[in-house]
Amino acid sequence: MKIEDVLKQRSGNVCELSGTADNLVIYEVPFAKNKGADSSILISEKCLNQIEKKELPDSKFWEGILPTAMWSEVPAVQVVAYRMLNRFRNESWASDALDMIYLDDDNMELAQASGDHLGDGNVQLHMDSNGNILQGGDTVTLIKDLDVKGSSLNAKIGTAVRNIRLVHDNHEQIEGKVEGQTIVILTKYVKKQ
Repeated sequence: MKIEDVLKQRSGNVCELSGTADNLVIYEVPFAKNKGADSSILISEKCLNQIEKKELPDSKFWEGILPTAMWSEVPAVQVVAYRMLNRFRNESWASDALDMIYLDDDNMELAQASGDHLGDGNVQLHMDSNGNILQGGDTVTLIKDLDVKGSSLNAKIGTAVRNIRLVHDNHEQIEGKVEGQTIVILTKYVKKQ
């Protein structure tokens, strides 16, 4: 039986987090030791986009589903619920849920492998000068002439930077190639194409 069929049967053909039946996709839980149905869940595209930080986090949306999803009998659902609760841990509803959630040692180790339980709980997204969310591989355009430190290169306004990479420890920086040279660019000086 295919993984998709197993997940549809297990979930009743609804999102295993939100319970909606619209736009379902398979999400393979990162850092899982096993592959297949045990390390995957069936979720809506809205859940996927927020889990993968492609959309701004919607606290009201998650407040209605995580305190229920965390009690799932499916370990992969528990792990994702724990990770998402930690992103909202500064809010009372999520803090209360985190006080109640139980994961066995192996699942807790897996849940904490993402690092969502570290830091201040704020989700920082890479955004261009217009507030558009940037993803690795995007193409951006410079909105200002930039002098590149340590080089004689001057990146001109309007220059397209293709296939950018996100600087994971700083949401205000991206990397890209300009005239064959890899440079770090502040997100406030680019706009997404």
